[in-house]
Amino acid sequence: MEYRTLHPWEVSPQEAVAIQQRLRSQVRVEPLDARTVELVAGADLAFDRNSDTAYAGIVVLRLPSMEVVAQVGVQAETTFPYVPGLLSFRETPPLLKAWEQLKVKPEALICDGHGQAHPRRFGIACHLGLVFDVPTIGCAKSILVGHHGPLAREAGSYTALRDGGEVIGAALRTREGVSPVYVSIGHRVDLKGALELVMRCIRRTRVPETTRQAHLLVNALRQGEEVSLRNGREQQGTLF
Repeated sequence: MEYRTLHPWEVSPQEAVAIQQRLRSQVRVEPLDARTVELVAGADLAFDRNSDTAYAGIVVLRLPSMEVVAQVGVQAETTFPYVPGLLSFRETPPLLKAWEQLKVKPEALICDGHGQAHPRRFGIACHLGLVFDVPTIGCAKSILVGHHGPLAREAGSYTALRDGGEVIGAALRTREGVSPVYVSIGHRVDLKGALELVMRCIRRTRVPETTRQAHLLVNALRQGEEVSLRNGREQQGTLF
């Protein structure tokens, strides 16, 4: 798959902040009818302990069955340091290598991270959304910035995530009684559509199946296991 080259990746943290501030104005909020999405992808990374070696994976699933139709995993060395708020500069380059090898283009992408729910309103979901130019959603397991009020216990309940009076996302209860996830706009989606698509991807766990499958893939790669599709019509190789 092709992607857009928006800036160099060999940059300093100060330059990375400037890039975030420049690119955030390019994020588009557009209505997304989650009911029409058939191919949805998840992206995740795993790292060796105390290492710059990353294992990046993208998995494409078909709704509503959640059948895995394509997956690509890569091993890559990262060069950008671990800096909170700038993780997309460390994690995106390995994901670009996986995206290059992907032969099934998803209609939407759910990231295990934040979009606009970020101190500079430009988390990894925004970054990947602009680079891949697909509707992209941030779905994180913890808050990076902001706060929210009480949340009902029922699955599908949500409440606004706010920062300084601005709505930057939502806390979403995906299963009854479990801790919420934090959903925010990445690119080419609206918050309503993002919440609905995340809920369409919920199966047995708190996180969407896209995230769970991508997590399984990258951890299998990290542990040196041979990875193959358990179902689906297309299989793509693991790249090292």
